[in-house]
Amino acid sequence: MNESAENAARMKWERAKAIYLSTLQSEDEKSQVERYLSMIVSVEQKGSAFVVITSSAFSAEFLKANYSDRLKKCLELVMPDEKVELEFKFREIPLPSIMSHIVEPRKSQKISTFVSTMPLNDEYTFDEFVRGPSNSFALAAAQAVVANPGKGGYNPLFIHGGTGLGKTHLMQAIGNEIKRKDPSLAVCYLTAEEYLNEYVNYMKDSNVPGFRAKYRSVDVLLLDDVQFFQKGKQIQEEFFNTFNALKDKRKQIVMTSDVAPKNLPAIEERLISRFEGGMLQEIETPSYETRLAILRKKLEGLEVNVPDYALEFIADRIKSHVRAMEGALGKVSVYLSAYPGSTLSNEILEHLLGDFIQKEQMMRKLNIEEVKVAVAKKYSITMEQMMSKERTQSVVTPRQLAMYIARKFTTKSLPEIAKMFDKTHATIIHGVRNIERHLDVEPELKASLAEILAEFGYKLSDKMD
Repeated sequence: MNESAENAARMKWERAKAIYLSTLQSEDEKSQVERYLSMIVSVEQKGSAFVVITSSAFSAEFLKANYSDRLKKCLELVMPDEKVELEFKFREIPLPSIMSHIVEPRKSQKISTFVSTMPLNDEYTFDEFVRGPSNSFALAAAQAVVANPGKGGYNPLFIHGGTGLGKTHLMQAIGNEIKRKDPSLAVCYLTAEEYLNEYVNYMKDSNVPGFRAKYRSVDVLLLDDVQFFQKGKQIQEEFFNTFNALKDKRKQIVMTSDVAPKNLPAIEERLISRFEGGMLQEIETPSYETRLAILRKKLEGLEVNVPDYALEFIADRIKSHVRAMEGALGKVSVYLSAYPGSTLSNEILEHLLGDFIQKEQMMRKLNIEEVKVAVAKKYSITMEQMMSKERTQSVVTPRQLAMYIARKFTTKSLPEIAKMFDKTHATIIHGVRNIERHLDVEPELKASLAEILAEFGYKLSDKMD
């Protein structure tokens, strides 16, 4: 396929992907979809048939099983006059020689043959990252890593913050900039979930040494969503040893998480101490000015003219998540593409973005004190018991359920929630995680949660992340 055809296929694919993402309301679902779609290496078009290429059979099978039908419908919207076919294939990429990037004597001639487990997104650069008071320190730390990877007090760099605030963008910008400056360096990006899945596959094939050789030979390891490691002790042991091996060789490690290391209760203390041994940086919720700047930056990549007053409307009404804000912009863009020349009044924007606005308003008006009272009433415990240190299951479950609702259905920060329950950050996180683990396997707990939420006009699907 020639370059112009390849670019045309890529543009159609990006438009279809944008349409799909704009239909998703849950921030957790958007984050998950974006993460899995990042496993795609390239897209090819042959007539009306699209072939999606990944670097592993697992990725191809997973994407086909979970996203094929919906992505096909979005492609049909982009290509309304054609009968679209969609295939998922993989091209096996051989593991690199561990020494492949250090053999040549002259640095200018060295080209690393290491292929990242998950591809870096070329659009994630420092130039595309919108700086503001909420993220300036994290951005400065990321740029310091690029200037001197593996050295100084920035190894490891641990970036934490809520969903959709730019953690993954910063991490991948580090990878892209390091590769640009020094192509000889072996840069590997992946999520903690993919790291675990790959470890299990290597174990199944009795090739754990191959797994270790792969990840302990990199120059830069970029690991997203390390909170996922809370699911297993064995993977923590494996990563602990890999972390030490890389650190001993002065290789750069960058990690992201939704919370600070100390608020990961199911992670071993010795691993927490490693996470905290370098530079910790938090990304906070952006101000109105930063939100508006982000929307204007995002608009540069769209083939539609969204008026400035519409951007101001979105920045003013949607504050909880950058990703939710981008989803609203995507929905407006799709509308203007379908109805070119339309005038966007406030009434039209209110109607078009009603789901986003309603969810935002609901999350901001929820009163945690009322939640505690409702949960205590449902489980027949007193408010004194709710706030106590009593450890009986009949008290622990409603207390943790109230914490879960406060964390998942309000925009209150972790310190604010901890203060309202007179508990530590770690206790709140532990309570939330415990409820998450039990919701899918205890129908009665899920029904109780739904019943309590209904009192406030909420549904289970309204949670923030």
